[in-house]
Amino acid sequence: MAEVQVRNLENKVVGKLELSDAVFNYEASPTLVWEAVTAFQAAQRKGTHATKTRSQVRGSGKKLWRQKGTGRARIGSIRSPLWKGGGAVHGPQPRDYTQALPKKKRRGAMRLVLTDKLKNEKLLVFEDLNFESHKTKEFLTWLGTLEVGGKVLLVDSRENRNLFLGSRNVPSVRTVTTGAVNVYDLVNHDVLMISKQAVEELQEVFTTSSASRTSRKRARLCPVRATASWLPFRSAKMPASTRSRRPLSGCSTSRSNRSGLPAIRAS
Repeated sequence: MAEVQVRNLENKVVGKLELSDAVFNYEASPTLVWEAVTAFQAAQRKGTHATKTRSQVRGSGKKLWRQKGTGRARIGSIRSPLWKGGGAVHGPQPRDYTQALPKKKRRGAMRLVLTDKLKNEKLLVFEDLNFESHKTKEFLTWLGTLEVGGKVLLVDSRENRNLFLGSRNVPSVRTVTTGAVNVYDLVNHDVLMISKQAVEELQEVFTTSSASRTSRKRARLCPVRATASWLPFRSAKMPASTRSRRPLSGCSTSRSNRSGLPAIRAS
């Protein structure tokens, strides 16, 4: 496991923090980061662009002159795309630019960028980021003592009011919570400053085993449906053998599952 120095607000080392290799020593193709950034930027597009076709523009649909005998080109309506003020042909219409990106790919890209930040010494971990005041002047004074250049991304594990208010007016600084960290901000900023608690929360999210996620998913897919015998006013009148749990349709209880809880039926 890699170790990183933990600093206080006075930029003094007060300890060390062990980092998980699953998050800060991740190896994958750099193409993964490109896919994640492209998907993020595509999701930011509103897609509200629109042009009017000949059926939507203003104007009469009357034929201006007869088809033959005038010597002029034939015309059916002033709303024709050939005329000035007419409709647009094959113009942009409202659409959704969202690109589907699996969660494993998205998190893998974030792991890859975090690993790069650590290797290039662009990751600064602080014991906490609690400031006494929300003044931007005091925040800039503290930032100047660190002697960091470029754009800075600040990550805290909770809604730190003084940190958000003091840094929101600085163009080169962006402050987000742990749940709002994304691969685009990590790539777009040169230095990552993060609190110790935020690092622990990120590692907990990225190192959660797939088995626990699967068990939680099965619990959501196959809830246990209480029968009428479970009601308090019916339980006393019915024998104990009839007061049982009954899984929903599509779920089955496997022989290996002796607890009686429903399991997913293989399709």
